[in-house]
Amino acid sequence: MNTNKLLQRTLAFSLLGLFSAITFAKSPQLTIKKLADNVYQHISYENIEPWGMVAASGLVVIDGSEAHIIDTPWSSDDTEKLTQWAYSKGLVVKSAVATHFHRDASGGIPFLNKSNITTYATSRTNHLLHSAHKEKASDEITHHTYELVKNKIEVFYPGAGHSQDNIVIWLPQSKILFGGCFVKSLKSKNLGNTEDASIADWPSSIKNVINQFPDIEIVVPGHGKMGDASLLSHTANLAIKSLKSENR
Repeated sequence: MNTNKLLQRTLAFSLLGLFSAITFAKSPQLTIKKLADNVYQHISYENIEPWGMVAASGLVVIDGSEAHIIDTPWSSDDTEKLTQWAYSKGLVVKSAVATHFHRDASGGIPFLNKSNITTYATSRTNHLLHSAHKEKASDEITHHTYELVKNKIEVFYPGAGHSQDNIVIWLPQSKILFGGCFVKSLKSKNLGNTEDASIADWPSSIKNVINQFPDIEIVVPGHGKMGDASLLSHTANLAIKSLKSENR
């Protein structure tokens, strides 16, 4: 092989490696990290216009040998990976709950239903999923408060905010509140996607959460970094600011 052909082939492989690295960088993998004893955060990614690559968080709560998923990853593929992770730790995936009907909370429901894993959503969420021609959760939550696992996982409907159906999840043992898309990170400068939001109700709904769970130590939003209870007041302030802008 002459020198020119060798250089061309070397360049081709180098470019292939570069393009592969770029592709990988644009498609982050599902990540799972420990937040507290028996509580893990899962983060999945999806390219959403006009925001680009969007990371969405959920939780896995472990109770003995059972795992409970709080919000599924964006896709069935990543949801399957999440269940495989649980199985690799010797756990049985007992249930999953979607905090609202958007895909960053409910996208894995079809896979979980197919796998005979019990899925939970409120009646509002199942109605909205059905209206959007999406697969519903297998079991419905019909009350504003519900214990998914006694003394360990509590469901609470605070009122409308990010969507009409958004719920939050309280973990009393670790004092962690999973706010999902109902709660914004401290870095958020606005409310983000408000297509299905009830901005006027959002501040009072936030107040309902604060009143219901006065001893929150950690708040996990659906997008962005977790923090303390100040994420709740920050979210309420963003909603109030948005309302003032609309009324100008």
